[in-house]
Amino acid sequence: MDPSDQKLFTVVDFVIFGVLLAASLGIGLYHALSGGRQRTTQEFLMADRSMKCLPVSLSLIASFQSAVAIIGVPAEIYTHGTQYWFIGCAYILGLLIPAHVFIPILYRLRLSSAYQYLELRFSKPVRICGTLTFIFQMVIYMGVCVYTPAFALNAVTGFELWGTVLATGLVCTLYTTIGGLKAVIWTDVFQTLVMFAGQLAVIVVGVQKTGGVSEVWRKVWEGNRISALDLNPDPTERHTFWTLGVGGVFLMLSLYGVNQAQVQRYLSARTEKDAVRSCYMVFPSLQLALALSCVMGLVMFACYCGEDHSSKLGTASRDAMVISFVMDMLQGLPGLPGLFIACLFSAALSTISSAFNSLATVTMEDLIKPHFPAMTEARATLLSKALAMSYGLLCLAMAYLTHLMGDSVLQVALKIFGMVGGPILGLFCLGIFFPWANSTVSIRRAQHGVACFPTVRFYSLSYMWYSAFNCSTVILIGLIISFLTGPMKAEDVTPGTVYPLLGKLLCFLPERHKKKLCGVTPQVQTVRSRAAPRIVKLVFTRGTSTECILVSGVVAFAL
Repeated sequence: MDPSDQKLFTVVDFVIFGVLLAASLGIGLYHALSGGRQRTTQEFLMADRSMKCLPVSLSLIASFQSAVAIIGVPAEIYTHGTQYWFIGCAYILGLLIPAHVFIPILYRLRLSSAYQYLELRFSKPVRICGTLTFIFQMVIYMGVCVYTPAFALNAVTGFELWGTVLATGLVCTLYTTIGGLKAVIWTDVFQTLVMFAGQLAVIVVGVQKTGGVSEVWRKVWEGNRISALDLNPDPTERHTFWTLGVGGVFLMLSLYGVNQAQVQRYLSARTEKDAVRSCYMVFPSLQLALALSCVMGLVMFACYCGEDHSSKLGTASRDAMVISFVMDMLQGLPGLPGLFIACLFSAALSTISSAFNSLATVTMEDLIKPHFPAMTEARATLLSKALAMSYGLLCLAMAYLTHLMGDSVLQVALKIFGMVGGPILGLFCLGIFFPWANSTVSIRRAQHGVACFPTVRFYSLSYMWYSAFNCSTVILIGLIISFLTGPMKAEDVTPGTVYPLLGKLLCFLPERHKKKLCGVTPQVQTVRSRAAPRIVKLVFTRGTSTECILVSGVVAFAL
């Protein structure tokens, strides 16, 4: 790259970028010194279960809308057209199902880790297996999230790449460690607003410089970047309506239904209604975020007419073109380049901090506390903070591996979620929807069934089908093993861990047949009193007997 062609930050850009980092650190410091001062694991890991639906919903958006999406989606649209936009169709079921199935079950059980459910429903080895799989998934993904904005900052400032990787990771690790989940959620709120502002600024300036909306439309239409509805059923096709609209549902479920980073936000809400509302509020915001990224890709195509300008930044990566485009559009407008890089870092910091906090939570709740039940609260909190910091440093190392990958950052991220998140989703679905699925150790094999599945055809599937294929394989193998080893009896199923899906689908059958097929039918009643305003009474019908479970925080007893 010719240094004379490199478009560097101005003083104003550095100020704006510095304000972003300072604000994020300030929010973390505020929550470290206010309230309970993060002295308990309940406050540090779960925000005292006191968050309202608006900050929770914005945090849910920020956790998913990472720098990977802000750079990767425009590059995808620029290269392949608008077919990817159809993934927005998957957001409907991908959020409705968690809101009405996963959130009620997990929230009423008053869990800290989503994988505690796996022990309640199956066994402790299954819980540990799920936890380790999640840790593996998030550590790899965090490498992608740390590397992406660091690469962008290196491109526009000339800073050393690994110096910017280190700065990204350390800032995020610091405010996550000192401020806990409250700091993570409130910085997510701030950073979400910065994300939208940065993308909008690039689009407005880009449209203006290209000649207006009509000129942008003319160029993208003539360049065949407006994709029609592709109903090709071939699962090996990279992007069709089916791979995005159907395969994308499973991807969304793995993210918004059972991923600890998202589940932890639901569980931090004050009430179950707030948790469900936050999930509903995510939908329009995710559609807006997707639209901004896709429109940005179209404006970029109208500006460059399909030419490859990534060489300006000394790399052949199409992801780099987004940075080149931003600097071309915003050059000469002091502050706006800094705003967009702040936008990228906001997306990255929000995603990374969410991961650090959730990784610390599952490690503490699933791997450490069960072996040290007598650990004091003060020591547990200190250890949780140390875990958050340790995961931060580990993810910095993973960023180096991302540097060696050849695919676009978007495709790498979605492959990770499909290959690793899909089996976890399958395990939860197996427990929630199939009451006869048993808790034998064979279920662990089902979680890893994809790796052993005898097919070469799997590798030619569209990466958007990975999650659906893996989830279905886990369910199929799990059910087969359950029937071969003896289906679980209704009285052995932990109350509150099963959703009566078959009961709802088979509503036309006589009641006695539904009871045999469904095993457990939950009916939910809410009991409020001055002494225990958040007590939830769950009534479960098993055959002819009725059991009432009274759950209030850590108190649970059967009548």
